[in-house]
This record gives sequence, C-alpha cells and structure tokens, in this order.
Amino acid sequence: MPTARNFFSESDQQLLIKAISDAEEKTSGEIRLHLENVCFGSEVKSAQKVFRKLKMHQTNERNGVLIYIATLSHKIAVIGDEGIHQKLGQEFWEKIVQDLITKFKANKPASPVGRKAEALAECIVECGEQLGKYFPRKADDKNELTNNISF
Repeated sequence: MPTARNFFSESDQQLLIKAISDAEEKTSGEIRLHLENVCFGSEVKSAQKVFRKLKMHQTNERNGVLIYIATLSHKIAVIGDEGIHQKLGQEFWEKIVQDLITKFKANKPASPVGRKAEALAECIVECGEQLGKYFPRKADDKNELTNNISF
C-alpha cells in the first residue's frame, strides 16, 4: 500500500518538483506540495494547518498555494493565501480539486502511479498560470519557499 513517502516514485517526485519550479518561473507566487498518510476530519482544515506550519502565510504578497494530499485517506485540498484567494475565489480551488480527483480516479487501479504524477503536474502548472495573471514574476523575484515536497 503506497504511503505518502512512496506514493510517487523518485522520478515522479522529480517531475513534480520540476513542475513547481517551472510554474514559479512565471509568477512571484509560491506553490508547495504536501503529502501525508492520513487526514482526520476536514482536508481543508488540515491543509490550513500545514500551510501555517510551512510558513506559507509569510510570503511578501500573500500569494502562496498549497496542494495537500492525504494518500491513505484519499483526500485532497488546494488552498491559496489571502492575496491569491481574493483574486480567484473558492470556485477555482474547488474546480482544481475536482479535476485532480477525476484524473486520479481515471488512473485507478490498473494505471501506473506515473500518470497520477502527470495529472498533478498539470494541476501545478494551472495554479502557476493563474498566479502569473495576478502576480507576474518580477526581475528581482526570489524563491521565498523551497520547491521540495513536504511530508
């Protein structure tokens, strides 16, 4: 049974980190991916706790996006800090989650996990495109948060 740490292969993890880096090339926003095994209760509340733990609320423009996945609980949340949330609204985050769930279910059970990584990479790119519309990358932009996956 895949746990959070081995839900994606090493090559899939590298694909996801590259997707984050590529997405952030177009924006001053920050995107993080967090995987854990179990989510008790609301995935959104769990994502909000992780958001604070990762200090994503401390970006200069309040434009961080967290993609949260509880692998064993089969729960997903995508949340944005107040700066980007005000621009995109709750419907955007819900649509991203539904698209991701649909793609994950389409790849189950016979498909390789790699296709899930590709679906997640597409989600990351979409978040980056939306961030770029409202928070374009500046010449002096610096990466405020690591692009590594957190567990």
